Order: sequence, then C-alpha cells, then structure tokens
Amino acid sequence: MTLPNYFIADLPPGATLSPVMIREACQTLKRNRLAYLAERSTPRLIRALSELAEDWLQPDFPFRQLALELGPAATGFPVKTLANGLDSFFRRLTAENLRALLVQDLGHAQRLDAVSATGAEVESQRAALATGPEMLVHIAAGNVPNPTLMSILLGLLTHSAQFVKCATGTSLLPRLFAHSLYQVEPKLASCLEIAEWRGGNAMLEEALFAEADCVTVTGSDATIEEVRDHLPPRVRLLSYGHRVSFGYVTRDVLFGSNTRKVVAQAAADIIAWNQLGCLSPQVIYVENGGSVMPVQFATLLADELARRELDEPRGPVPTEVSVSIAARRNFYEVRAAGSEDTRLWCSPDSTAWTVVFETDPLFAVSCLHRFVFVKAASDLTEVLHAADAMRGCVSTVGLAALEDKAPPLATQLARWGVTRVCPLGQMQQPPLAWRHDGRPSLADLVTWTDWEQ
Repeated sequence: MTLPNYFIADLPPGATLSPVMIREACQTLKRNRLAYLAERSTPRLIRALSELAEDWLQPDFPFRQLALELGPAATGFPVKTLANGLDSFFRRLTAENLRALLVQDLGHAQRLDAVSATGAEVESQRAALATGPEMLVHIAAGNVPNPTLMSILLGLLTHSAQFVKCATGTSLLPRLFAHSLYQVEPKLASCLEIAEWRGGNAMLEEALFAEADCVTVTGSDATIEEVRDHLPPRVRLLSYGHRVSFGYVTRDVLFGSNTRKVVAQAAADIIAWNQLGCLSPQVIYVENGGSVMPVQFATLLADELARRELDEPRGPVPTEVSVSIAARRNFYEVRAAGSEDTRLWCSPDSTAWTVVFETDPLFAVSCLHRFVFVKAASDLTEVLHAADAMRGCVSTVGLAALEDKAPPLATQLARWGVTRVCPLGQMQQPPLAWRHDGRPSLADLVTWTDWEQ
C-alpha cells in the first residue's frame, strides 16, 4: 500500500519546507474548515469517528496492517506493543463514549452545534454555545502516539482546522490515521495537516503560530517554555509537560492467588508502551506487614517481567539508552553487594527489563524502558512524604487495594495533588473522558457564549 501525498509529512525525506508553504497550508485548512467542518453536526462527527475506530480494530484494515508493518522501525516499539496500544485507544472510541465526553465537559452533547441548555440552565433562563478554535495547532511529543491521536480527535469534535507538527521521524501513526480518515471522509481530512520537522526552526514555527488561535504542546518543560516564548500574545497555549506516575499496593491485597494477579497488573503497566509514557509507573510502592513482603513482591515482579519478555519483547533500543541502563544497573549492583536493603534483578545478556528493590521509600526516577523500582513503605502517608520532591508532577497512581479501603486512599492522593487514580493494571488505559493533568480536554479548547434570556 502506497500513501498518496495528501499531507506535508508525505513529502520525500529531505524535502525543503518554507514559511510560505506553512502559511498557505494553514490558510487552506481554514477555508476547508469553513466549507466542510464548521457546520458539520456533532452526531455526524461522532458516527464518522466511531466507525473509523471500528475499522482500526479489524486485523485486515489496511492502515492498521501498515502501522504494524512499518511501526516497529519508525517508533521503536515491537509489533505486539503497538497492536496493544492501538487496540487500547480505538476500543475506547465508541459513539457512547464520545457523547459522554461531550456531556461531561460541555454539559450537553450538542453544545458545539447550537445554543443549548441543561436542565439547571433552563430553570435559570440561560443557555450557551461552545465554539472551538478556528485554527488549532498541536506540537506533538514523539514518545508514544496515542496522545497525538487524541489531540486530533478533540480538534475534530470542536470543528477546528488542525495543523499537527510532529518531531522528526515520529509522524507515521498520525499520518496513517489522517490517511484513514481521508479514505472515508475526505472533506474532514482536508481540514487536517500533518507535518514534521526538527524543533527550534524559528522561521517555520513563526509562520505556523501566526495563523493559530490555540496551540497545544505535549513534551518536556523546556519545549513548552520555548513555544511559550514564541507565541503571539493573542494565542491560547495549552501545555502538557513532564509528569511521572507510580503504583501503590496495600498489604491486604497480597494473599494467595491474588498476589500473582496484582503482580501481573503491575507488569502490564510497566510493559505498555515500554514504560515511556507519563502514565507508566516508575516506582511500585508495596506496604510492609502483609503475608507477602515487598522484597517478595519484587522477586515475583522480576519473574513476571522475564516471562512477559518472551511473549512481548521490549525490542531494541538506541545504544545510549542501553549504556544508561547498564550504568544504573552497575550502581545498584554495587549497592546491593554491600547492603541487604537493596536487591537487583535483571534480564541476562540484555537490558530488556530491570527490577530494583529498596527499603528506602524515597521516590527514584527510572531510566524507563522497563526499568522499575519496588520500594517498601509503611503506609501512604510515608510514600507521599518520600515523593514530596515530585509533588505537582505526578500524573497517575495505579492503586491495588480492597474495595472498602480504596476511597480514603484515593482522597488522600487527590488532596496531595495526584490528578488520576486508577486500578493497577489500567494506568496506560485512561478512559476517553479522562481529564488530562486534571483539566477537561474539550472544555479547555472552547470559548463560551452565554445567552441570558
């Protein structure tokens, strides 16, 4: 299957991009939006997107096949990791979930189509219309593809023209999604542009930002600050910066066969996207005092990662990553040799997975690529004190607790600043209506017009 040259990212490698090309592309997107998207009803958009998602879940869908064929070389993720990640995303993209997202964020499923009112607004003789940006620009991160796909989805729902700027070499999956949209809804796809170039190209980005009404940035804090410094004052910036996540396992859930279930859930979160997303756990905290001690949990987790490596291998990584992992392993090998408070398990003859156990609960930043810490803790209060340096930067906590014990733990985590608490094993599978970094996905994009009757 050969992709036609519908998008800038389809141009041959080495093609020269110019500010004029970027400016003209944005202006074309705006015209196409006015003609094909601005008046498209939300129910029609929902139907088109949910049906496209169903296509992506079919093994014989040509764009899915191409993603799995070309994806490993382009993204660094092995086939099974890519397949699982795509399934996780598109399985959530149902008509029911899309309507629920609209109601949650905007109060009414057709708030973007016409002035609408909830029951409470009717009683107070008020109504409102939500309007998306005319021109929405996404500066996409290159580590995992699903956030970029989600950004495109949100832009379509808000009836916005969109320009997606990918980092060099990371545009394959957004391109394939855009081409699949073009196949079934060419007019919608004509309101979308995909491009890639190395960050910091001031001339291209100045031309892009001059056409934008709203810019979303997903990436490092340094990238966000660089974009902020170059945005015109009138342009709204929505940023999603560096975040970390961890797991928390209470002593009460570690009993009998349930122990291995919890271990498998932790391993699933570590393996998903090779631990590269901000939702991936870098540390698993395990409470002391149960029938399974934290060091035993670490042993079982190492066994599970070894087993899962046979079925879903991590795949090759750049030399500098392997060197970094090897150096961290050497550090903990030395520490383990001198103290029983540290233990190390790792894949033989490769850097495929690493488990470090420590009795010290201080939060440790992982070098990722399936390198995880297991740390002992007396309770959640101790954990939050030990993780205080990361306060405000924790995205998700995967919680393994008995049903009656979970609510107060979730409340404690929320008041400390965690923006998402979910069951362990689901950290990399947020619901479609997830409030990214604690903010409403759709409501952040729109501008409201209130009508007081």
